[in-house]
Amino acid sequence: MAEDDTPESANRWNEASADRGDTVVTLPTAASTAPSFESVHFNRRELDQILRIYSLMVGAGEWRDYAIDSLKDRAVFSVFRRASEIPLYRIEKNPKLARRQGAYSVVAASGMILKRGHELANVLKVFDKPLKIVASS
Repeated sequence: MAEDDTPESANRWNEASADRGDTVVTLPTAASTAPSFESVHFNRRELDQILRIYSLMVGAGEWRDYAIDSLKDRAVFSVFRRASEIPLYRIEKNPKLARRQGAYSVVAASGMILKRGHELANVLKVFDKPLKIVASS
């Protein structure tokens, strides 16, 4: 479209805005200014293993509640005897420790690390009940 083909009102607006020094400024949107918050999560397979242990302990009457936290540097599955207490155990996934001691750990309420390792299944063995010797008659 040639400049001669533009409507007369558009030409007047362009001339008027050029005289005023108007410029169009694009403002940032909320999505572009939001901080990129990447957090660590448990994947489906890890949650399946953790919830399997959790359901066994709930059935035994030892645990009653849980909480899942996805933090910036680690994911935490906390286990409670009562919802109003501090967690009995924390099952943590810390990817920064994956090459060193292992990404997974089980931490007691006192803060002592009960078990740490590279594979979640091996770390969760800390909750296995010891076998009892049964005398036969």
